[in-house]
Amino acid sequence: MAAALALLALTGCGLQPLYGGSAGPVARDVSAVAISAIEGKAGYLVHNALADRLGGAALASARYRLDVRLDERLIGKIVRADDAISRERRVMRARYQLVDLASGAILLDASADSDAGIDIVSSEYAVIAAEQTAQENLARDIANQIVTRVAATLRQGTAAPHP
Repeated sequence: MAAALALLALTGCGLQPLYGGSAGPVARDVSAVAISAIEGKAGYLVHNALADRLGGAALASARYRLDVRLDERLIGKIVRADDAISRERRVMRARYQLVDLASGAILLDASADSDAGIDIVSSEYAVIAAEQTAQENLARDIANQIVTRVAATLRQGTAAPHP
């Protein structure tokens, strides 16, 4: 009974699904986005995460192209009395554009960023593993932010209508 009431309340608030199912217009548009190559290991991780979520259309069949430039930094944040770093911060920032291939128009020009703290411990292996895990998590987070903005842009009707 409570679930039925919750559904009734949600229908009145104007919430609508973003994709509208796999055959909806946003799902079709999102699957028509080709992702340009992104430099570096972080670029590889972000590219794969984007391809997993968008479908990674081939450039020949794509209606849109997503261009992404990454900036990644590892910053020592806490320095002990003996000048050793005890905590690092990994920061990843992406500047991206969604381009309509038919007209060359830039439909979306935005940025996404994420960061993670890493404790520096006595085991070098543990620090390397923590840095790699942080990089993978940041890549997924950046990809999620980009996909959400791209889907919202396509949902708003910025994209050209389908024939």
